[in-house]
Amino acid sequence: MKKSISAAALLLAMFDCGAAGAGEAAAVLGEVVVTATRTDAAADKVGGTSVTVITGEEIAAKQQTTVEEVLKGVPGLDVSANGGPGTNTSIFLRGADAKNTLILVDGIMFNDPSSANRSANLANLTTDNIERIEIVRGPLSVLYGSNAGAGVVNIITRKGKGAPQSSVGIEGGSFDTWKVYAGSSGSLERLDYSLNVSHIDTDGFSIANDDNNRIPQAGNTAEEDGWKNSTVSGRAGYELTPDFALAATMRYMDSELDEDDFANGYAGDRFSSWPYVAEPFGSKKRHTETKQYLGRIDATNSFRDGWLNSNLYCQLTRHDRLNHDNDGFESYDYLGKTREAGWQGTFAVSRTNDLTLGASFYEEEMASDSSAISEQEAETGSVWAQEQLSLFDQLELVAGLRYDDHDRFGGKTTWRVAPSYLTGYGTLFKASYGTGFRAPSLYELYSAYGNVNLGPEESRGWDAGLEQELAGGRLLCGITWFALTFEDRIAYDFPTSQYQQAEGDTKTEGVETFVQWQAGANFSLQANYTYTDTKDQDDRRLARRPMHKAGAGARYRYARASCKLDLVWVGERDESGFARDSNGNAVETLAAYTVVNLAASYDLTEMVQLYGRIDNLFDEEYEEAWSFATPGLSAYAGVRLTF
Repeated sequence: MKKSISAAALLLAMFDCGAAGAGEAAAVLGEVVVTATRTDAAADKVGGTSVTVITGEEIAAKQQTTVEEVLKGVPGLDVSANGGPGTNTSIFLRGADAKNTLILVDGIMFNDPSSANRSANLANLTTDNIERIEIVRGPLSVLYGSNAGAGVVNIITRKGKGAPQSSVGIEGGSFDTWKVYAGSSGSLERLDYSLNVSHIDTDGFSIANDDNNRIPQAGNTAEEDGWKNSTVSGRAGYELTPDFALAATMRYMDSELDEDDFANGYAGDRFSSWPYVAEPFGSKKRHTETKQYLGRIDATNSFRDGWLNSNLYCQLTRHDRLNHDNDGFESYDYLGKTREAGWQGTFAVSRTNDLTLGASFYEEEMASDSSAISEQEAETGSVWAQEQLSLFDQLELVAGLRYDDHDRFGGKTTWRVAPSYLTGYGTLFKASYGTGFRAPSLYELYSAYGNVNLGPEESRGWDAGLEQELAGGRLLCGITWFALTFEDRIAYDFPTSQYQQAEGDTKTEGVETFVQWQAGANFSLQANYTYTDTKDQDDRRLARRPMHKAGAGARYRYARASCKLDLVWVGERDESGFARDSNGNAVETLAAYTVVNLAASYDLTEMVQLYGRIDNLFDEEYEEAWSFATPGLSAYAGVRLTF
């Protein structure tokens, strides 16, 4: 029988035993963050914005392969995957729909314009070559336009620094998983660069959960569903003069995922065509091939000794998906593209006042033969302004205004204000209020289930909280209250077999808390808790959003060794109306679960590092989505050579 352990007991054990590492890191004073203001701003100069920064050091300590795994301990952020590695992943920020969170890679929109609701699937985003991840909670359409109604997650590629250095490595472990990788980074006079290549190959496990006795077994969950991923990522910059530089970033992902069918409300290896009946002994060739490319070029100028910092940029993305059914025939295809060009300038009006102005032109496009969409596109022109004001070395104010002109829906104005005040006793009071919007996706408009009469979703949200430093700055704790309201929310309507806009408001509200303690030079502890209450227009909870979630972690470093322990407890969640058991009964809730991960490394020499991790240390049996499996107890080990 699989063992389970309560979150409370594990929290006590962690704080008693002196294990290692932290589940997430709040923005540290003096650290520069980009996403909150679209400028290089110190973390204490972003006003009342709620920001979490996961550093490259923290990512390396976790040793996780994918970005989605790294994000699971962040307050106010929930992750739901339809199975194991490489499967579709949804991000719910402050209880909002996945479509209301904008995912960026180096400022490039990663949301797929060909997906059903222009959401982002993080499944193929690996942690290779990442310098940090910034999570900004709350409406941010004023800076990023559509899809940022709940917040933004920005994954930032490493910038080369110092003497050139290269590394190669190999790791392997459970489910016959292997990963090989190599990279190089550094700077040479005016040039800085970083480049990384990696390949992951795992046999995986059955996506349909063979531990769930409420769905058909007997071969229906027998097939292993593997995943392959090859990723190339890079960043390069060249300083032509002290005041003028060029920079380029790119990321290419080529993946293949073995998949299972879904029918009658649950997953299975294979189902026959209508009426849907499990056929566990038929051909099982269902898989999806995905190719994704992102690229960006920036030209930055500084004028009049920094009075104006100018950035002219262009960027593009391409998402290409091709699915094959269980008999090996092509079943659906999607191609999504985006292109954007823009300019942003920050004026140093005074020592305490920065004014940012920006303009951009954005185009999205999709095509899908399987959905009878030959080619559809939409264009948006945008202008925005933002004020960053510091007063009396205690009051910070960030305020912004944006206008978007969509070629179909016309103009939309959004705004935001975010003040903060730091007392002489180390208490930071913060707040923000903002509005947002989301234009319907091309699929929602033009697919076989589309509705050309849809209009944009609109949103508004606020948060307010405080943070307190204690013990000479070694202890930091905080609490934030938040609320979001979405009007004209777009969702699939079963009676009409179309996407429709709901009458009434969808609301989320809750509390985020955290505590961080630097117990010693080499030992740190962290814990967080999030309460999230969600209600749709019919006063029903939104699917797969836990009302209660907690995380904790500890990290210990000594000489050449490092050890890290992470815990995430996720409370009971309501499930989607699609979910049924094998008897046709509705599945209303998903059970709570606790997952504990342990990672450690040892520097054998200055060039050789040994490392390993154990995921799901107590072999917890759980589901993030009904009938879809998650990894049990699993272990991985590797060696990295740096030269």
